[in-house]
Amino acid sequence: MGQKKSGMFKYMKYSVIGIEMAMSVVVGAAIGYWLDQWLGTEPWMLVFWLICGVIAGFRSLYKTAKRIMKEMAEDDDQGSD
Repeated sequence: MGQKKSGMFKYMKYSVIGIEMAMSVVVGAAIGYWLDQWLGTEPWMLVFWLICGVIAGFRSLYKTAKRIMKEMAEDDDQGSD
């Protein structure tokens, strides 16, 4: 049971990647929309902050992929002992 439970949590930990990506884009778009309404600069703030959200999402994806690769390498090293 313990092995199955730890495996399930291992996969759940990585299932958040898509949510992080989507939330980064949504938050960026929301900030841009709000600033456009406040400053009257439509659509420039929306475009700028949307691009910032996409960049933040890909940065998060990259960091998570690096962490996964590191954990996989550590698991391989422990398995070969």
